[in-house]
Amino acid sequence: MADSPSFPRHVYGVGDAPDARFSMANERTYLAWTRTALALFATGVGLEALDAPVHPTVRLVVAVLFSALGIVAGVAGLVGWLRAERALRLGTPLPGPRIGMLVTVGVVIGIALVVVGMLV
Repeated sequence: MADSPSFPRHVYGVGDAPDARFSMANERTYLAWTRTALALFATGVGLEALDAPVHPTVRLVVAVLFSALGIVAGVAGLVGWLRAERALRLGTPLPGPRIGMLVTVGVVIGIALVVVGMLV
């Protein structure tokens, strides 16, 4: 059993410390999700702040969509890190992705709406 006082306890308080390479890889994945979240949010803010040449209603909808996807990606990164780290410590199979497809579909829809909004 782990004796680490690290937070969060439900992750670090179980199992054994995994090979550091796996924990570091998990952390890099988490940080990639965080960068993605920031980029999505910045895209949403940028569409409105820079007054992109898109129909105003479409621009607002897409700005909200990208901002919401940024929040989803940030939460997904944290939850994914927690689940993977716990699985590594317990020696169980790594959990599969849950939100990646949703974020991808949302981005594709947002891009399509921007293109349509530029033509209107």
